Amino acid sequence: MSLGQHLIELRKRLMISALALVVGMVVAFIITDPIIRLITVPIVDVAAARGEDLNVEVMFTTVTGPFDLRIRIAFAIGILISAPIWLWQIWAFIMPGLTRKEVGYTAGFVGAAVPLFFAGTVVGWLVLPHVVEIMATFAPTGTSLFYDATYYYDFVFKFLLVVGVSFVLPVFLVALNVAGVMSGRGILKGWRVAVLVATLFAAVATPAADAVSMVMLAGILIVLFFAAAGVSMLFDRRKSKRQASLLPPEAAG
Repeated sequence: MSLGQHLIELRKRLMISALALVVGMVVAFIITDPIIRLITVPIVDVAAARGEDLNVEVMFTTVTGPFDLRIRIAFAIGILISAPIWLWQIWAFIMPGLTRKEVGYTAGFVGAAVPLFFAGTVVGWLVLPHVVEIMATFAPTGTSLFYDATYYYDFVFKFLLVVGVSFVLPVFLVALNVAGVMSGRGILKGWRVAVLVATLFAAVATPAADAVSMVMLAGILIVLFFAAAGVSMLFDRRKSKRQASLLPPEAAG
């Protein structure tokens, strides 16, 4: 296609993606109440642990705060709801320019990255209550906790996003191996750095006082790194066998 045809095709894909996002946001806006109740579960647990005479609540500090929070939640959930449509639009736009092998690699990358991302968000959700509860223990006796709703939502959203993305990083290592940038042995040689980075990341992502959550998150990231190294080494072995089979008998001997 010419440049003009490419631009027309891009505009069409963007319009469909934007429409899907808007529809997803409308649906998400309707279900924001149960979502807000869900993300405030850790706060309710903290309130129960601290006693009925002390308050632990989410508060809004501006007139438009409740509406703004619902819009932000609707946008985030809308992106997830409409993901199959806008991902397909991206795929349909770039697929004509890919070879069959590149299409297979891309499909494999997406097929591995998406489940790992959601697995990461699930792990983040399991760790989140411990983070909130541990931080609440530092409040002096006899005080009340009031969380700003916007700040609390940003904290929850960013925490889940960071943990989810961290679970996808091993897929990028495998992608670099497939692209010939790094060998499996090269990835494995960096295990000391990987363990250090995973531990530091877990220490930053979780409160210093919550050692259990830190060890659990770091352990999962380390296992994923070694899994990526193992898969890369397997790919290298298959690649070596394939290249050896293509060599003439004299060269092989």
